[in-house]
Amino acid sequence: MDDYSHDYLLDKRVKIFQPLNGYRASTDAVILSSMVGKIKKGESILDVGSGTGAVSLCLASRFAEKQPQITGLELQPELAELSNLSAEANRFDSFLRYINCDIKNKPQEIKNCSFNHVITNPPYSESDMPSPNPSKALAHNHNNFSLKAWIEFCIKMMAPLGHFYMINRAEALDEILAVLHGKLGHIEVIPLFSKAGQKAKRVVIRAQKDNHTPTQIHAGLIIHEANGEYTQASHQILRLGQSYDEL
Repeated sequence: MDDYSHDYLLDKRVKIFQPLNGYRASTDAVILSSMVGKIKKGESILDVGSGTGAVSLCLASRFAEKQPQITGLELQPELAELSNLSAEANRFDSFLRYINCDIKNKPQEIKNCSFNHVITNPPYSESDMPSPNPSKALAHNHNNFSLKAWIEFCIKMMAPLGHFYMINRAEALDEILAVLHGKLGHIEVIPLFSKAGQKAKRVVIRAQKDNHTPTQIHAGLIIHEANGEYTQASHQILRLGQSYDEL
């Protein structure tokens, strides 16, 4: 394993180990985790493309009392290994684990239609300029990557009435909605703005299986003030660990 750093999330409430020269979590992961508003005791969560584990580590911290069974699927073995070390360091390992696998050939223990919540921060587009760092390039520009196939895999994993959460680039919104059409309902689009007055570069999508409520577009979340500091809303999410629905 390459050298790694000891970092923190949620104002140092969560430890996370990350490669010094590879893929590292961004604010996207923490924001995505905040989109899970409520869970019930005994429910299961699947983190597809878990990276360094930031999304599921934040979820494990927020819902530790209910101890949902959380599973992360990660293609890069070194990231899966580091994520399991992070889970152990936070004492989440009794209900949080990471599996090194390709979703095209998932383990038999990962059953279709078995997760109450499926959350994902998938790779970006092959058309983006890839990073010279192999780990970052694989995380952001997965070879032969199909966003449609990735979303369809997530939907297959969802239990009846299961919930879906995803963050991606704003320009992918039309493709995302096309894949969800007729498969999931109660679709919510939440734009993310770096600063007020700017165009949204990211969007979060939330949806539910077997729910036919019409699509909603939220006002969105502004991350930074004009001076570069976090807005009050983003501070509550990124530092205080509140959910988006609590704002």
